[in-house]
Amino acid sequence: MNKFLALTCATILLLQTAKAQIITYKAPESNLVNHTIKVDVRQGKGNWLPVDVYKANVAARFDAQQIIKKTAFSYFDCSGPVRLRVKLNQGVIKDVRIRPANYGIKPEVKGDFIEFELNPSQYVSLEVNGNIFENLQIFANPIETNRPTKNDAQTLYFGPGIHKVGRMVVPSGKTIYVAGGAIVEGSLIIDHAENIRICGRGILTQHPVQSDSSALKKTATTPSKFRNDHLIIQNSNNISVDGIIELPTGYSILMGESKHVSISNFKAFSSSGNADGIDIFCSEDIKLDHIYMRNSDDCIAIYGHRWDYYGNTSDITINNAILWADVAHPLLIGTHGDTDHPDTLQNIKVQNLTILDHHENQVDYQGCISLNAGDSNLIRNVSFENVEIEDIRKGQLFNLRVMYNHKYNTSPGMGIENILFRNVNYNGTHANMSVIAGYDDQHKIRNIIFENLKINGTLIYDQMPGKPAFYKTGDMANIFIGEHVDGIQFLRKD
Repeated sequence: MNKFLALTCATILLLQTAKAQIITYKAPESNLVNHTIKVDVRQGKGNWLPVDVYKANVAARFDAQQIIKKTAFSYFDCSGPVRLRVKLNQGVIKDVRIRPANYGIKPEVKGDFIEFELNPSQYVSLEVNGNIFENLQIFANPIETNRPTKNDAQTLYFGPGIHKVGRMVVPSGKTIYVAGGAIVEGSLIIDHAENIRICGRGILTQHPVQSDSSALKKTATTPSKFRNDHLIIQNSNNISVDGIIELPTGYSILMGESKHVSISNFKAFSSSGNADGIDIFCSEDIKLDHIYMRNSDDCIAIYGHRWDYYGNTSDITINNAILWADVAHPLLIGTHGDTDHPDTLQNIKVQNLTILDHHENQVDYQGCISLNAGDSNLIRNVSFENVEIEDIRKGQLFNLRVMYNHKYNTSPGMGIENILFRNVNYNGTHANMSVIAGYDDQHKIRNIIFENLKINGTLIYDQMPGKPAFYKTGDMANIFIGEHVDGIQFLRKD
């Protein structure tokens, strides 16, 4: 390298370092703040900056007896790599892991402190001594761009502090901005509206917020026709949600009969019964990107008809999602539909998916990835690419069934066809046997391809060495392949 090139590279590096930022947000004093965990962040050899920590409820058990635990989370923005210093106050530190495991983050234990590096846009779970319930989730957000101002007449701006809004109906053309350091208690309803943006770095919660400080009170109607979910988007068009954190008692986001919806940099925790993450009904052109959800029911569910939502569901893209299902499915497609006017759920693309956990005692509702065709619906043209499944506590990796669940369905599904699983990797020992099964000769599963499926380091494919000739390839992956399944292949692609 000549001197000019070396000087140019050094200058670029200095400019990048000079532009690097960390933005932290002071938490308003309330019952949501966690005072037992200490978090600091810095870039390079800079000063340590304190990062406030919040509480969130998660379901430690949800069957005959409900047990709720308090997990923790913190957030900040950064434009370059940072170093974290964490003190959890959980006694002697014997073991530390940071997940997703494929990030390859190696923590250092220094007395009572844990230090590690984090890159912008990484969302992680820090777990000490195997404690997955009183763990710490850390969200290293990218620096905000295109942030609205307080003076914009079309923006409802919630600055740092506590705000109580009840149930707010958002009109067309509005921007709802929840600043870092803000906590907004209430729920938002977008109904027959368009061109709405909800953004910021703060927290939306349906749980009561208690504080000695005064709250900014807003009035909002509570229309009885709406469900009590946290964010409802229905019969609406061109809606974006970016950056916020939700602590719901119902669904985090309910979406029905809507088009052109974008959800990005989104985080959510839930602990109540039926508190799904993002549920999509009869909608099209929906994009989910860069999300972290830990839910007490399905994290993402994609459906046809239910309630007052009608029509097909198509063109759904999920990218860079980290899902943790303390109960039920991380990802479910199908189940609900319209027997009299059958729905098609199609053109669904999932990329860069990480599943941190799945824990479900009911066999009918297991499956890290479940495609369950019911109510005469047809599921087709679905792909899953670059999927990491960590050592789940209880459940199946895959559950593909044309089914007739008498609790929810009025007919069996029409079928499932043209499904691709590419580069799926599972490392663990707790997964139950997966299931792929049609219903009958008129309701079949067709054309399922597993390409580069890896189970505990073993590549599963039709010509794999060591497979007895009389075995189905699915036997090598602990997948039961039942009747009424045509055209299933396990391929190796270099």
